[in-house]
Amino acid sequence: MIVFKTLRYKNFLSSGNTFTDVDFTKAKSTLVVGHNGAGKSTMLDALSFGLFGKPHRKISKAQLVNSINQKQALVEVEFTIGQSHFKLVRGIKPNIFEIWKDNEMINQSSHATEYQKILEQNILKLNHKSFHQVVVLGSSSFIPFMQLNAGHRRDVIEDLLDINIFSKMNVILKEKNSILRDKASTIVNNIELCKTKIEQHSKYIRDIAALTTENKKKYEKQIQNADLKIKKLQENNNILTNELDAFGDIDLTSLQNKKNDVITYRAEQKQELRIVAKRGLFLQSNDDCPTCEQPIQNKDKLVFDTKNQAYQIESTLKLIESSYSEVEAEMQKLQETIAIVNGKTSTINSNNREIQSLNQSNNDLRSYLNEEVSTDLNVARKELEDITNDKEDLIEEKLKVTEQINYNGVIAEMLRDTGIKTKIIKQYLPAINKLVNQHLQVLDFFVSFDLDESFQETIRSRFRDDFTYESFSEGEKQRIDLSLLFTWRQIAKMKNSVSTNLLILDETFDSSLDHDGVENLLKILNTLGEDTNTFIISHKGDILDGKFDAKIEFVKERNFSKMKV
Repeated sequence: MIVFKTLRYKNFLSSGNTFTDVDFTKAKSTLVVGHNGAGKSTMLDALSFGLFGKPHRKISKAQLVNSINQKQALVEVEFTIGQSHFKLVRGIKPNIFEIWKDNEMINQSSHATEYQKILEQNILKLNHKSFHQVVVLGSSSFIPFMQLNAGHRRDVIEDLLDINIFSKMNVILKEKNSILRDKASTIVNNIELCKTKIEQHSKYIRDIAALTTENKKKYEKQIQNADLKIKKLQENNNILTNELDAFGDIDLTSLQNKKNDVITYRAEQKQELRIVAKRGLFLQSNDDCPTCEQPIQNKDKLVFDTKNQAYQIESTLKLIESSYSEVEAEMQKLQETIAIVNGKTSTINSNNREIQSLNQSNNDLRSYLNEEVSTDLNVARKELEDITNDKEDLIEEKLKVTEQINYNGVIAEMLRDTGIKTKIIKQYLPAINKLVNQHLQVLDFFVSFDLDESFQETIRSRFRDDFTYESFSEGEKQRIDLSLLFTWRQIAKMKNSVSTNLLILDETFDSSLDHDGVENLLKILNTLGEDTNTFIISHKGDILDGKFDAKIEFVKERNFSKMKV
């Protein structure tokens, strides 16, 4: 139960820079009087602003600041819930919004709207609309329950019965279902994508398999031809090697040395021949020695010996020339043999290079067939297997999501207005209708009032004539409104949902109630428990004076409202 303790406000509407203090628990019933514009309803606007950030009447936020001081509008509301003490501080120019619990300020949210949600949902457990159905009955901007549309009527009763949790659960469930449907849609798209990938990979594998078979035959034929060519080249090399072996060892160096020796010896003999020839010519041309000028002794013998020596040298040269020719011929023959050997060797080397190239090509082809093509096919098959597994996982996940959506659908049906809430409301409707009719009888309005689970009223007279709320006079409507107000308070106490000690009637006695209606209303107020503090705002102070435990008077002094107790 919320027990409102005090209300303080300053620079709010017509109040000045001095705090106006209202003690809600000082008396069981309090009459609030004053002339028009004196500030009677300001306390109601201040209380509503302190709790919900908006006044009771239709006044803009900028107009709530006192027009003379134009700053530092401040409202403080103190109340208890159970053992906890709360204090709300809300101001304009500067903007202030603080929630204190047991002298410690609750951490403020980054946004005032979220902070207000904490106050309404977690602390007060009622909103602006419910507050004005349970706590306040006013003649200004208050909309009576019977003038609310069906949706707002439901909101009020759900707050009273503390079953709006089901509406919140339904909202959360709708959000979850929306996320699940998006997820299911994404899963379906991913499944279709997997199907497309599976088709593409299957075709790719078929193409690779066909290409692999075709390439395998082609490359195996190439390998077979290469092997045949290698075999022929190796056979040719064997023949050439045998032919080279038949030549034996070739010693060209010895022949070259022999040739050089012959050339040297020939040169020596030719030189010796030239000397001998020179001496012979000298002897033939001279009889005397040119050195000693004496006659040459034995000239004929010397000439003969010289000729004989020249003949011997010439014979030797003929032998040398013959030996040289033999060596030249032998060398020519050997060089021809060497050329043949070199040609065969070159052919063998060329064959070996070609054999090596063919072997390398065959190895590459075998590697391609055994590894790369096979690897490509294996990789493609592994990717196809992975995609297939992904598809199966997605299908399983889709089933789970669909199952959760269906399960949530069942819960949603239960959380709809026609579900659990309606069943709970049906249980309370007899009590609600009974209490309303009891209050109507106290107020001397003898009709049968009945609300159904759709919150539509059925009103019958004693003669069972059907009426609607709009069929009645303003006084009769007010009796219905008062009956509902007291009923909501009793239901709230029964549920301990939005139960509060405070009841404020704003000019209720001044409007459409006749003398009997006023007296009957006072009877109801007097039957309220000791835990209810009632404030009656009225112009009829002279009529109501002395009928309440306490009295507060508001007056205007120098354009500022002041409270007199």
